[in-house]
Amino acid sequence: MPIGFYRTAAILGLLASVGPFAIDMYLPALPTIAADLGTTVAGVQITLTAFFIAFGTAQMVYGPWSDQVGRKLPLYVGLLIFIAGSLGCVVSPSIEWLVASRFLQGMGAAVVMVMPRAIVRDLYTGTKATRLMSSIMLVISVSPMLAPLAGSLLILSFDWHSIFLVLAVGAVISLLLVRFSLTETLPQSDRVPVNVRNMVHGMKVLLTDRMFLGLTFIGGFSMASFFVFIASASFVYTQQFGLTPMQFSLAFAINAAGFFGASQFAATLGDRFGMERVVAMAVVGFFILTSTLLMVTLAGYVSLPIVVGFLFCANACLGLVIPTAMVLALDAHGHIAGLASSLGGTLQMVCGGVMIAIASQFFDGTTTPMVFAIAVCGWCVLTIRLFLFAGRNRARGLT
Repeated sequence: MPIGFYRTAAILGLLASVGPFAIDMYLPALPTIAADLGTTVAGVQITLTAFFIAFGTAQMVYGPWSDQVGRKLPLYVGLLIFIAGSLGCVVSPSIEWLVASRFLQGMGAAVVMVMPRAIVRDLYTGTKATRLMSSIMLVISVSPMLAPLAGSLLILSFDWHSIFLVLAVGAVISLLLVRFSLTETLPQSDRVPVNVRNMVHGMKVLLTDRMFLGLTFIGGFSMASFFVFIASASFVYTQQFGLTPMQFSLAFAINAAGFFGASQFAATLGDRFGMERVVAMAVVGFFILTSTLLMVTLAGYVSLPIVVGFLFCANACLGLVIPTAMVLALDAHGHIAGLASSLGGTLQMVCGGVMIAIASQFFDGTTTPMVFAIAVCGWCVLTIRLFLFAGRNRARGLT
């Protein structure tokens, strides 16, 4: 691959890391925040739900807007909103204030979810796009490995407010990266004016595309399983298994490493076996692993090594599913890549936020509710996979 390919992957990966860092860095602080602001576990988990819902819905603005004005201007605006939300979190005196600030932060962070995917589609399609997406995810992989550890160190040295100050500084650096290192990938001739008719037509095309919706929700429930883990793991690992915030950061990094490590093989496997087959087989693997973990948990044999081991393998399956499903969903919609990316991202983030909200109602600080919610996501993904590819195979048989 040319140097420009890896340079693009590095820049987009660093930008896309803003959102994951905003999630992962403050995970070790969740129990501390709950105690400091006088709220419950479910109450502090709402800060994650608010972030994810804003993160999802705001993408519907950035995507179509970027199709009209290019990819860089929305990045400037979104990052400025993120900085404002981060500073609001720094001075939060109550859980309500923190939830509102996290919502604003999520609105800003949404731009670094939409733009990298749209830029990838501007530049490549097929397995080349998958390879670039996987390279971006390799850069993002720094987040779940380092962000919780950095958050733990900040808590020990200062307090949880300092985490959001560091995030604001990171967003300022990202602004400078956009200004001086990122080139515009959408030429004037390919831009589509934003108007109601164009958006309605584009939405109609996407919402009637069986493959787009199916692949989007395969990615959505795959992400939802990881979001449930993110919202619950700090409490489960520290309360049930007795880990310190530093030890939790390491356990979390191991689980996340499965996802990002496997994602690096997505393009190679797609070249060899076909991208649809990679998604189909990885979905089956995810279903088997999460269902087995649930049965082991219900049987009372749960332990830290078992949970970490099974989730490492399950997340490895997701590392093959998510980047490949993203590329397949966008492949046929290059002329409305921004809208398709934003709609797909919105559906996926809202899916994840809703799953957190539902799972939090049953959370009791133990492994069982977390594992059950993750297994439900596995069942949903397998069901969609069976209907989607079975219908596609029948259609091919008729031609």
